[in-house]
Amino acid sequence: MAIDGKKKTVLQTAGVVVLMGGLAWASVPFYDWFCRVTGFGGTPNVATAAGDVLDQTIKIKFDASKERGMPWEFKPVEHEMTLRIGEEGLAFYEAYNPTDRPIAGSAAYNVAPYEAGAFFSKIQCFCFEEQVLMPGERVLMPVSFFVDPAIVTDRDAKYTKHITLSYTFYEIDLPDDVQAALDAEKDAEASLN
Repeated sequence: MAIDGKKKTVLQTAGVVVLMGGLAWASVPFYDWFCRVTGFGGTPNVATAAGDVLDQTIKIKFDASKERGMPWEFKPVEHEMTLRIGEEGLAFYEAYNPTDRPIAGSAAYNVAPYEAGAFFSKIQCFCFEEQVLMPGERVLMPVSFFVDPAIVTDRDAKYTKHITLSYTFYEIDLPDDVQAALDAEKDAEASLN
């Protein structure tokens, strides 16, 4: 059975719309993955511990944002701190779920200026894992980091006086174990009624 011209055009248009919608949905997680793999966009390194500490200091600024439609409140507890280069720093971000439903989120992150990204190393971070906040839950989420002393000898990054660490939270599907627990709770409530 042959498809006439109008039906073929409608099907092709619908296919393009579905494809573009899928690409838009996947853009934040894909960009986050791309930056982590390539170091593009000032994506910081992951380290196990800090090393040498220099007498030079650097100012670290903290920024927080949310993807459109993410219902959490999300902000840095401190907006900036000054550390010696190589010294381990500990900062906290606060997240709050004001809704009446559990919400899972994941954080994409980057560092500015971009040339400093290769020298900003995170030891531990809330962004390494998915976060689930129950209705009305408020949490403090830590990030432990240091600035690699090699920054002072890098041709481009040695002029950096401050670094901004930015996080953007976006909503994701609830993890299977959390969803299963919620479903079991609903089933138990239904059987009581």
